[in-house]
Amino acid sequence: MAGILVALGGNALHRAGGRGSWDEARGQMRLAVGVLAEIAALGEPLVISHGNGPQVGALLRQNELAAREIPPRPMDVLGAETQGQIGYLIQTELTPALRRRRVDRSVLTVISRTEVSADDPAFSHPSKPVGRYYPEDEARVLRKQYGWAMQYDGARGGWRRIVPSPRPVRWIEGTAVRTLLESSVGSSWIPVVAGGGGIPVVRKPDGTYEGVEAVIDKDLAASLVARELGVHTLAIVTDVPGAAISFGKRGERWLTEVSRRELADYLKRGEFGDGSMGPKVAAGLEFLDGGGHRFVITDIPSLARALRGEAGTRVEA
Repeated sequence: MAGILVALGGNALHRAGGRGSWDEARGQMRLAVGVLAEIAALGEPLVISHGNGPQVGALLRQNELAAREIPPRPMDVLGAETQGQIGYLIQTELTPALRRRRVDRSVLTVISRTEVSADDPAFSHPSKPVGRYYPEDEARVLRKQYGWAMQYDGARGGWRRIVPSPRPVRWIEGTAVRTLLESSVGSSWIPVVAGGGGIPVVRKPDGTYEGVEAVIDKDLAASLVARELGVHTLAIVTDVPGAAISFGKRGERWLTEVSRRELADYLKRGEFGDGSMGPKVAAGLEFLDGGGHRFVITDIPSLARALRGEAGTRVEA
């Protein structure tokens, strides 16, 4: 199936240094939807995924503040809540942007589950920070009361909860969305899927699924979604115009058109940070290895030009 999957980073939803208000979120999304509408006007299938880190953090804090009156919700439920919240935001802002361009397509949010393996070693070695920073005495209480794994961040001077980040192995709603897109009415829809990497679930012996306390890397999940849908292009949108080697150092060089082998070599050499560009590059290489044709890393202002081969970091299979 031809088409483009655009994976929006948190910068499309949350302004750095902001209060995290709904008005701010709408303002940030309005900066993105004009470009998305421009891409939609090309007529080929468009699928959107997104991050949810700040939104999950806010819900975790709400859990804490309301715990005396309202039982806290587990992380898989919070993931589902953010998918609905952010999907609604995208629908609200993208729909009028499409109308302004006279694009007759509807935005559809699909609450998405992502299967992970119950035997994934990540469950024994939590590594993904979530939520706010805590002073040591409060972190000690939380470890004892809830059994949380906590990690100290010297740069921030506080403790933070860490949860497992297992690898995504299957997007459960994938077959249904692909069937829709390949149908006679598929060109009328723009699905918003696998937000925040999808709701992490494990398959039980009876064939049903159960949510788990974990966070799935959104970029690896976007790569999985792109491969399961069979789109030809995966575009990962972040807050910088592309990938760079020696980033922030003498000799910094932004990558434009690069070969798959060259990009893989840079990744192996440790040119891309584990918590920033590294997962994005790894996700793109998995997409290309799985049959994808084109992988792009860029920011929102450069996205349309990057898809035309004029900006961003671009890798062809």
